[in-house]
Amino acid sequence: MIPFLLIANLMTFGVFGFDKWQARKHQWRISENMLLGISLIGVVGAASGMIIFNHKVSKKSFLVKFFIVVLIDLVLFYRLIRH
Repeated sequence: MIPFLLIANLMTFGVFGFDKWQARKHQWRISENMLLGISLIGVVGAASGMIIFNHKVSKKSFLVKFFIVVLIDLVLFYRLIRH
């Protein structure tokens, strides 16, 4: 399980970096829903990508949705540990 989560978080980090790169070039972007969807699997990578690439950190609506994703991940993690 740990190798899967490591790979998922690295990929999520890369996707956030790629989307920021695309934004700077004013080219095709990854949708916010897709970013949030992959954040469900790689929440640490997403948060790291947001901070390091300074991506989506000033967009309040995205941050609210991302916070909900984090809460969902915490609940799932808690349930996984309890069972």
